[in-house]
Amino acid sequence: MDDQSTFRHAGGMPLALTASRVASLVGQHLEGPGRGEGPAYARLADALRQAIVDGRLPQGTRLPSERDLTGPVGLSRTTVTRAYAELRDQGYVVTRRGSGSLVRVPDVPGGRVDHLLAPSSLDGADVADLTCTAQGAPPGLTEAFERAMADLPAYLPGTGYYPGGLPALRERIAARFTRRGLPTDPEQVLVTAGALAAVATACGPLVRRRAPVLVESPTYPNAVAALQGAGARVVPHPIDHLTHDWDVPGLAAALRASGARTAYLIPDFHNPTGALMSDEQRVQVARVLRAHDVVAVVDESLVDLPLDGQEVPAAPLGRHLPTAVTVGSASKTFWGGLRIGWLRVPRSRVEEFASSRLRLDLGAPVVEQLVLCHLLDRYDEIVAERRASLRAGRDVLLEGLSVQLPDWRVRVPTGGMALWCALPRPGSTRLAVAARRHGVVLAPGPTFAPAGGMDGWVRLPYSLPAAQLAGVAGRLAAAWDDVVRGRVRLEDLGRGVSGDRIIA
Repeated sequence: MDDQSTFRHAGGMPLALTASRVASLVGQHLEGPGRGEGPAYARLADALRQAIVDGRLPQGTRLPSERDLTGPVGLSRTTVTRAYAELRDQGYVVTRRGSGSLVRVPDVPGGRVDHLLAPSSLDGADVADLTCTAQGAPPGLTEAFERAMADLPAYLPGTGYYPGGLPALRERIAARFTRRGLPTDPEQVLVTAGALAAVATACGPLVRRRAPVLVESPTYPNAVAALQGAGARVVPHPIDHLTHDWDVPGLAAALRASGARTAYLIPDFHNPTGALMSDEQRVQVARVLRAHDVVAVVDESLVDLPLDGQEVPAAPLGRHLPTAVTVGSASKTFWGGLRIGWLRVPRSRVEEFASSRLRLDLGAPVVEQLVLCHLLDRYDEIVAERRASLRAGRDVLLEGLSVQLPDWRVRVPTGGMALWCALPRPGSTRLAVAARRHGVVLAPGPTFAPAGGMDGWVRLPYSLPAAQLAGVAGRLAAAWDDVVRGRVRLEDLGRGVSGDRIIA
């Protein structure tokens, strides 16, 4: 890949960060516990390298000049120059005449994977598959199918084509939006074959080839694949991994630099970090998006899964953004085998999005839509059981990590389906290889990195039953010990890390 070809704004130049912004990103790393030892240049290089690995300095970003960075970081120009030179030697920075010093994320063998489906050689009763944020079917699903089959004869005289979705299902989905504070008519709802199909539908009206689209970093890899498949040039906007905070000033700067007019955001129990955008941040983010004339594709696939007794976020992000397109799904709330998703679109664009929907397929299966109608009628009962199971799994996994891997850092998510763990050092890809030997299948951090990096992070879903998760931390501890002791061979990387699994 051309080091200068990634993440440019509309004018063709690399994204640039001010010296003060870079200083704020590395300041905590420079001044934190245990950071006072060693030469100043080495500490600065380490801080910048960590920001690159974590995805806070995305690939293609132009760093400030050595002279400009000296004041904000409080170091001499010689020290900054030597730090940049060390990063160049290690492959994290490339300097070219006329472009300055650009961030480069070294390739991680077996890292980011986009081919997502094939059978695994590790399937078995004693294998913990942690590549999917998905639960087994809920109680009562068979009964819902039986009721759907009883309803089916009424639909048989027709063609069976419902490109927008069954009216009964669209009415239920619209009513749910309205109850949450986002008034919606059934005509604004388009039913799709899952949330990913909804994202693909939104790409038709919103994405043009080589047009920049802003996404959070890290983010859901299948959505990135859908955007890139539509020709988008993905622009990463890092969110703080451990504080679960959206950087609103950074968002504004990224939009100004990139010229993006579309954004893909996951404000509700973000995948993979579990972050929940606060009401105040929703207002601020919406204000920035409106100011830059950006249409947001808001993915609410996990919105139904708060785990600590709190209410579902009362104000959907779309309430603050009249132009927003909202994606929803039955997969996370109910069952992944129920391939039903939906779009909520502005009234003025219904025909445009309906046309895009028809270019993909002619409608979601009728029986599955009828099943979802019956499941939505039992929403409170089913979701209470789903949340209780997820809460138990989360707490078991957290307890195991605190005992077996106390130096792994993770902020406890208040909802969603996964932990996002900071490793003591980069090694997520090696961990995924080692974990397979111990009966655990992982999706390593780089899988979720739209701009590369994040080999110091790993996502751990807690959607399996708590009893199955009880032994996972011990297995991960053994696998991490293999990584630390250098027992993972380079030739093992890239073979069977996550490319033969569904990443969901």
